[in-house]
Amino acid sequence: MSTTVGTERAAVEEPAPKRRRRRRWLSWTIVVLLALWAAIRAGGLDQGSFVTQLMTVTPYGAVLAALTALLLIRRNRPAALVAALACVVMAACVAPRLTSAEQPAADGAPLRVLTVNLFGRGDAQTVVDLVRRHDVDVFTALELTPDAVERLDTAGLKQLLPHRVLQEEFGATGSGIYAKHPVSELTGLFTPIGHNMPAATMALPGGSKVEIVAIHPNPPLGRMEEEWNAALRGLPAATPSAIRVLAGDFNASLDHRAFRDLLSRGYVDAADQVGKGLVPTWPNGRAMPPIIAIDHVVADRRVSVRRVEVADVPGTDHRGVFAELRLP
Repeated sequence: MSTTVGTERAAVEEPAPKRRRRRRWLSWTIVVLLALWAAIRAGGLDQGSFVTQLMTVTPYGAVLAALTALLLIRRNRPAALVAALACVVMAACVAPRLTSAEQPAADGAPLRVLTVNLFGRGDAQTVVDLVRRHDVDVFTALELTPDAVERLDTAGLKQLLPHRVLQEEFGATGSGIYAKHPVSELTGLFTPIGHNMPAATMALPGGSKVEIVAIHPNPPLGRMEEEWNAALRGLPAATPSAIRVLAGDFNASLDHRAFRDLLSRGYVDAADQVGKGLVPTWPNGRAMPPIIAIDHVVADRRVSVRRVEVADVPGTDHRGVFAELRLP
């Protein structure tokens, strides 16, 4: 009987050569996908909703490629080499965000900027505490509802930032600009695509002025990916005639070509400038920690970035971003 069982077991067991071929096929499939990921990121070839979203987690792709190379080094050295190359390419794309960049010699007025996607119910007292602690000059609020406007003022924002250009609405479309100094609404600068994106000119002490835009395009999900690209393309380029700051929820990271193209039109990402470009801002307040950086303060490249802080705000799934700037 034992001989019969042994014969039956041998008959159902997969032959060793077949198992090796299957493992080899699986290894190469994973490695080729990692190589494609690296090539798309390096070449700025991201198109379509899935690939666009995949680019957001490229820093984790570099880690995955490194682990794959280590696992395959003994079993399949050619595949391990390809995985290692993919890791190097992706790491080269993301590693510069860990170091500070050389800043321009700007000695103009200081400008302290805070941006928070309130998600309609972000904790107003926490926001006001951030404004007070950082002595904020201008605050851009995304997903700003009428109720949120009331709660912020009740918490004390009206005394700290009395000047404002608000386009609050029920739901996710509302946005607003709160300022310490007088502001005037700036119209005709660009055509917003997605949510409300108010713009304003703020007059600073000493006579200088700065343009502020609250940014919030729709996310690149499904059919909205084309609209998201159009929204980022439609944002105004930097101009020698004005200093401009774009602050908000871009639904984009530095691994998106559309966002890098925006920066190439005369801007810098504040967090990237001070070595904090990999600090994640979303999703927050959930079982998993934040994993991607899609909330940004983007400034004219002539502006010097002195400091950036990322802060938790209860009630919203976004973290706030504060940047201390110095104008030219």
